[in-house]
Formats: sequence, C-alpha cells, structure tokens
Amino acid sequence: MRSAKIVSVLMALLFGMVVAGVAVAGEGPDVITLKAKKGDVTFEHHKHQAKFKCGECHHGPNHSDYKAGMKIETCDKCHNKEFKNKKLNSVMKAMHTNCKGCHKEHKADGAPTKCSGCHKK
Repeated sequence: MRSAKIVSVLMALLFGMVVAGVAVAGEGPDVITLKAKKGDVTFEHHKHQAKFKCGECHHGPNHSDYKAGMKIETCDKCHNKEFKNKKLNSVMKAMHTNCKGCHKEHKADGAPTKCSGCHKK
C-alpha cells in the first residue's frame, strides 16, 4: 500500500515536471515551414524561442509592443499589398527586414546569412 502512494507521488511529480517543461519551452509550433519561390524555409521556432523574446518578432497592430497572451496573427494579415510602408508590404519583405538583420548580428553563432542558408529547394 505504501509503495503505491510513493509511485503516485512520483508520477504526480513527473507529470508536473513535464508540464513545467512545456511551459518553459514556449508556445506555438516547434517548426514552421514558410513557402517561398526561392525554396521553402524551415523555421525552427523552438530554437528561436529559447534565445529571443517573443516581442523581437511578434507585435500588435501599428507595431505595438507584444504582451504575454496577445493573440498572434499570421504575418500576412498586415504585411500585404494594402500595408502603407512599401518596404514591408509583403511577408517576404517583413521577414527579410527582420530576419536578415538578426542573422547578420548572430553570424558568429552560426546564423545563416546567405539565401541558400534558409531557402532550401
């Protein structure tokens, strides 16, 4: 009887650790595939979450600060032909502006900086 209680407590602790691990790992998909003419980009979301704050990529309307729990829309909801800033009026332009700049900063850490580093045919 006592060993059953010990097993139950251990199982509860293990479950709690797994739930806590998922919470720390972050939200959203682990990997996102972005379709592109020059070759699809496999974006390893979980790796980026481990290193950067969500607000470094995600933002609200009019580029308002990201707040925990904020609904994250797809990029093309705003970054489309109607977007006023012509430098950011497509998902590709927005991604290149944000991602390429960051990749150049983190080149020493192994971030790819050439097209073929992200775009795979």
